[in-house]
Amino acid sequence: MAALLILGGVLLLVLSLIWLLILAFQTSLFWGLGSFFPPVLLLFIVRCWAVARKAVVVMALSLVPLTAGFTQLASSDAEKMQALLSLNWRTTADSVAPVSIELHGELHGQAFKPHYGELIDGVLVLREGDDFFAQRELRIALPERSLATQPPRLRLDVLPQDIGALPEIEIMWLSQERSLPEARRISRGYTLHLDLLSQAPNLLVGNFHLVLPPHFKTSMSGEVQLLTNRLRYIDGQVDRHYDNVSTLEYVIEDYLQRRFAVGSARVQPFETAKTLVSPLDVTINADVLGQRRQLALRLIKDERIGWSIAGDQYPKYAPQTDAVDNAVIPQATVESVQSARVNDRRLRFSLQRLLVNPKKYQRLQVHLQTTKGNQVTGRFVGLDAEGALIISRTVKAPGTVSFTVMPADISDIRLLEP
Repeated sequence: MAALLILGGVLLLVLSLIWLLILAFQTSLFWGLGSFFPPVLLLFIVRCWAVARKAVVVMALSLVPLTAGFTQLASSDAEKMQALLSLNWRTTADSVAPVSIELHGELHGQAFKPHYGELIDGVLVLREGDDFFAQRELRIALPERSLATQPPRLRLDVLPQDIGALPEIEIMWLSQERSLPEARRISRGYTLHLDLLSQAPNLLVGNFHLVLPPHFKTSMSGEVQLLTNRLRYIDGQVDRHYDNVSTLEYVIEDYLQRRFAVGSARVQPFETAKTLVSPLDVTINADVLGQRRQLALRLIKDERIGWSIAGDQYPKYAPQTDAVDNAVIPQATVESVQSARVNDRRLRFSLQRLLVNPKKYQRLQVHLQTTKGNQVTGRFVGLDAEGALIISRTVKAPGTVSFTVMPADISDIRLLEP
């Protein structure tokens, strides 16, 4: 939406300037030629106000969508706004898609050349296009059993005759005559081969091969690189200066790992302000050794080390401490905790996973916040024909109210039930 407002404002501004030049030439050749220079153009507006006022009014109106667009962009993506004002567009594009993908094939009968790939929260995404809606996009929701552990190698093979818990595949494409993308979901009858190796600091690299049933006109094969998180790295180390929710989650999990002397700690999604300003007070829920803990933390940003936790003086985690803690816990408790983790759909929940496999989350309580700041809590019913989320909420009268929210309008969504 911000891009459309800015584009509309710029277009209106250019048209008003052209109109102003035409009026100057109609007044006299001197004013027409001189109006190519800003001081003379300003003088023409003052001296010939009766002629130029209509174009000046249109020029002033162009500032309305421009201001609204830049304001919305600054609130939703301050980094992109800064890059836009500094004319550093290429650097921003390169930082968004630092992967190399060599795929040959087609998606819905058109050549598919993705420039971005990720495998985050169990959803593999290959995307072509920089706009909010991709020109063409492939999503694969991998089954939980293939993500129960994270070995250095991820290998998966699916044949058309296979049945059971298979990856859910979704293809999306944007047609010229439509403003919203079209999508198709495929649950079986396809061929898929994945053979990916971990590569520091946050990549999966390897072979990718996919062939969908013939009527989908989709097949591709080649080498891919997939991001496994949205952190930024410098010389192989996490850049703690990067203002992003993923950075805050990394800092908090590192803090919990050292504070409780455990090998890993998982933080549940938490609410933050759109603009990350230090100091930042947050309340987080974390899974530490199978136990849920709620903590109130203050995040501060230092010019030298970046984001950190206020009062953090805990030493670096020693692996042997975790071994002692695990030895104290009875084996039955460990197995029950592992089973609960596998069945808890909140651990890997995200908007992407809900859109790819909505049936998995039907009738569960969710809480979402829109880009305008509105909040809705209720049960997820499903997706309508346009891909919007339907949320049902029980009230005293008339009994039940349904809310319809487009995915593009959602800034944050959380699953409240396992």
